Amino acid sequence: MGTTSVVHKERSAAKIILWIAIFLLFFSVVAFFLVKHLYDKSFTRVDRPEHSGFIRFSDVADKLDVTEVQFPSGLNMLAGYIFSAFGAENGKGLVVIAHGLGGGAESYLAETMYFVEQGWRVFSYDCTGSHSSEGKNTRGLPQSAIDLDAALTYVAGNDALSSLPVMLYGHSWGGYAVTAVLNYDHRNKINAVASIAGYNAPIEILVEQASKMIGPFVAYVAYPVEWAYQKVLFGSAADVTAVDGINNTDTAVLIIHGTEDQAISYNGAAIIAHRDEITNPNVAYKTCSAENQNGHSNLFRSVPATAYINEKNAEYKQTYEQWKKKIPDDIKAEYYANLDKNLVSELDADFMEEVNGFFEAHLNKE
Repeated sequence: MGTTSVVHKERSAAKIILWIAIFLLFFSVVAFFLVKHLYDKSFTRVDRPEHSGFIRFSDVADKLDVTEVQFPSGLNMLAGYIFSAFGAENGKGLVVIAHGLGGGAESYLAETMYFVEQGWRVFSYDCTGSHSSEGKNTRGLPQSAIDLDAALTYVAGNDALSSLPVMLYGHSWGGYAVTAVLNYDHRNKINAVASIAGYNAPIEILVEQASKMIGPFVAYVAYPVEWAYQKVLFGSAADVTAVDGINNTDTAVLIIHGTEDQAISYNGAAIIAHRDEITNPNVAYKTCSAENQNGHSNLFRSVPATAYINEKNAEYKQTYEQWKKKIPDDIKAEYYANLDKNLVSELDADFMEEVNGFFEAHLNKE
């Protein structure tokens, strides 16, 4: 009787373990396909849009001298652009601009013009899967640092650029890139870095964004799958963090973030949230808390520009709903044709002067 009871208990325990194993296997499979679906959806190819409310290359063709180049990043050739003023040497130094996800070099043309006007030469580029660069998609969160490393390799091999002091300016995806790239071999050749609204680690922002899309419980339970998927895609590059890069050098770094950033949380995945872990003595912090300049993409825009953008976005939304999400091409073209692109692209003078001053203060790196 006793033996039968023990056997029964052992069989019951074995069944429980089996069911747990089946559940974990099922959950892992479901989590993998869910993570892959979200990843593929988030990192699609981004071509240059047909219409844009911001200034475009064609709008400044008479103001900027641009040389188009190409350079490899992995298996893809990326499009790069070297900017200067017509008839000017722009030999003060080189500002390399790393763009955010969903954009390209053209998306930061206002900043490009600003830096050129201050006497800098500017090198910007389209990341993998973005605008004029090759790539069937943008691949993922670590890719921006990989592409910036490739861009700096090009700069180092270009006779006209390699002798210039190098400053890095990056926003969002690019804000991560300009700090994470300090883990790479080019770190000692960088004079200063301005990281705007950047995240610290790919896995941190992946979990943060996943929690918004599928709920925090599922996102955190699926953490091992999220980590593993990025690891499969990027190998060791998936583990590269901004903090490690900043601490890996004495390069001067300016970290800027908005308190109401809805894309990369100020107290979450943001680099600035890790300031207690940063030991590099040459790091400065700027918290943007003023209304209309405390979000993700309005930090560097003027107050009038942000107000105008909000007004026009509301108009577009109304038209979008009026046409039941299918706006005719002629009406869409008319909407964009009537936008004040210069106002939409207007930068906040104080913000840009602070970044420019930071760069100028570190022209000579000891």
